[in-house]
Amino acid sequence: MDAVSVVEGRAYPLGTKNVDTDMIIAAKWLKTISRSGLGKGAFEALRQDPDNVFDDPEYQGAPILIAGDNFGCGSSREHAAWALNDMGVVAVIAPSFSDIFSSNAFKNGILTVELPQDAIDRLLEVAKTNPIHIDLDTQSVTTPFQDRFEFAIDPFRKHCLAGGLDEIGLTLEQDAAIARYERTEQNWLRPVTA
Repeated sequence: MDAVSVVEGRAYPLGTKNVDTDMIIAAKWLKTISRSGLGKGAFEALRQDPDNVFDDPEYQGAPILIAGDNFGCGSSREHAAWALNDMGVVAVIAPSFSDIFSSNAFKNGILTVELPQDAIDRLLEVAKTNPIHIDLDTQSVTTPFQDRFEFAIDPFRKHCLAGGLDEIGLTLEQDAAIARYERTEQNWLRPVTA
């Protein structure tokens, strides 16, 4: 998992409320266990509209998605986070997230930023023409127009995202302690000789 510290660039100004995981990635794409290639199926139903933001060259490759309330509701499919990752999305900003989606996003290196609706409205406006800057260290979202919105994040999630640590990475952080424990256990298990 890549470390996340600063996410900067254009943002997809989606703003839609109650975007469920089926809208993020339709069920027909769930036949794979591969994380790559799902970006082309992301938001497939919305992409039927020729004026959708996801196919607009203005936002191509945007690392940020600005959404409405209750983003990621619906089923627990991790494929939704995989599809966003495959699109290049590193952060999603919304007033609220489904707990399961937020957990899946975090485990896949996607920063979820909760901000009040008035901040979302402002960011949606800015995103139409300018980049947005997210700083995980200062827990802030800023714009070129001096807007600054602070967000809360669980300290454990912040540590993992900043360090690029998934479950395996967290375990490897404890490598020295694990090695000490294994040496102690091996000594304890040795037969006693007279």
